[in-house]
Amino acid sequence: MKVLVTGVAGFIGFHTAKRLCSDGHDVIGIDNLNDYYSVELKQARLSQLAAFPNFQFQLLDVVDKQTLLGLFAEKEFEQVIHLAAQAGVRYSIDHPDTYGQSNLVGFLNVLEACRAHMPAHLIYASSSSVYGLNDHLPYATTDPVDRPVSFYAATKRANELMAHAYSHLYGIPATGLRFFTVYGPWGRPDMALFKFTDAILKGRSIDVYNDGAMSRDFTYIDDIVEGLVRLMPLPPTDEPGGRNKVYNIGFGAPVKLLEFVECIEEALGIRAIKNFMPLQSGEVVNTWADTRELEDRVGFRPQIPVSMGVQSFVDWYRNYYGV
Repeated sequence: MKVLVTGVAGFIGFHTAKRLCSDGHDVIGIDNLNDYYSVELKQARLSQLAAFPNFQFQLLDVVDKQTLLGLFAEKEFEQVIHLAAQAGVRYSIDHPDTYGQSNLVGFLNVLEACRAHMPAHLIYASSSSVYGLNDHLPYATTDPVDRPVSFYAATKRANELMAHAYSHLYGIPATGLRFFTVYGPWGRPDMALFKFTDAILKGRSIDVYNDGAMSRDFTYIDDIVEGLVRLMPLPPTDEPGGRNKVYNIGFGAPVKLLEFVECIEEALGIRAIKNFMPLQSGEVVNTWADTRELEDRVGFRPQIPVSMGVQSFVDWYRNYYGV
C-alpha cells in the first residue's frame, strides 16, 4: 500500500515507518523537523529510513494546508498514519500556542486532506493523558474524558472529537490510538527513560516527582507498532455516529516509578542519585490501560516486559552515544 506517515522523524513515526518499509509498503514520510528536541537525533532516524528504497521524505509541516493538500492529490494515499504533533505535557503549560497550531490546526488540515482525497483508513495518535482526573482504573475507552489536566491532553481529546465529527459528516474511516507511555530505542530526550539514563551515566541526580508515588503503563515501542500495523486493514465500519473508533494501546499493567528506576539501574549497573520532588502541574499520578477492545479487534496484546524494554533502550543509548 501507499502510506503517509506524518511526524516520521519522531520516535513513534520513525519506528512505524521502518516497520512499514520492512513489510514492503511504499512510505512517504513528512515532518517539519522542529527543534523541540535534538534535530540531530531526528536526522539520524531519517538516515536509517533512507536505506529503504520504498521510503521518501518530504520536509513539510501539517500546518501548511495547501502544500499538504497538494501532496495528497499527487500521491493518492491508501492509508494515513497521523503521528505529527507537539508532544509533552509540561511544555504545553508554557507554550500553548505551539500546541494549538500543531495539534489542532495541523490535525484539521489532515482531516480536510482526507475529506478531499479519501484514504481507506486514517489512524491518528491520541494519548492516555485524555483521562485526566478520571480515577477509575484501569482506564477504559468508555470512561469519561472531560477533565483534562493539561492543555496537551485537551488538544488530544479535541482531536478525537474532530475525527468523530469528520467521520460522521464525510464518512472518513478514522481510528484514534490512546498511547500509554511509549518507550524504547531512539526514544525522545524529554521522556523519563532517556533523561534518567543520561543523568545516571553522567553522575547527576534524577528528579523523581510526587516522591516516587506514581505508576505508569509503560509500553514498548515494538508492541505499539505491532498493534498499529494490525489495525491498518481494519477500518471502523458501523460504529455509532460514524466510521470512527478509539482504542487504548498500552501494556495493560502499571509499573511503579521507583521500580522503573530500578530497572534502569540494573541495566546500567549504576545506582541513581534520586532527588524527590512534588507532583508537577499537568501530571496524573497513575495510568493503566484496559486493552481488551484492541486485543479483541486485532488478536494481539503487548508482550515486552519493562525490564527487557529498558535493557534494549540502554543498549541503544550506549551504542548511539558511544558510552
